[in-house]
Amino acid sequence: QVQLVESGGGLVQAGGSLRLSCAASGRTLSMYTMGWFRQAPGKEREFVASINWSTASTNYADSAKGRFTISRDNAKNTVYLQLNSLKPEDTAVYYCAARQRSLLKYEYWGQGTQVTVSS
Repeated sequence: QVQLVESGGGLVQAGGSLRLSCAASGRTLSMYTMGWFRQAPGKEREFVASINWSTASTNYADSAKGRFTISRDNAKNTVYLQLNSLKPEDTAVYYCAARQRSLLKYEYWGQGTQVTVSS
């Protein structure tokens, strides 16, 4: 089992920045890919970014490229999502998730952290 706890969300003005954290417990993450997703009010959940824990190779949704950065700290078993140049349309609940790289589906999910960007 992998338990995921997000933190770092909050209220920020447009153009500001936040760093979201996702602390993982229960297992080492060397065989996992970690992802960030978000869900805005009235919209579907969407993929934001992912990182291969072992290699630190990353993938980004087109909407995230250039503004968001995913990273991981192996010693702390934590994955981060740096949010820069935030826009009101980035307002959403942000979730971290984990999947074994051999599987297609993310298995473990955190409870989410709210990001609100005011205009």
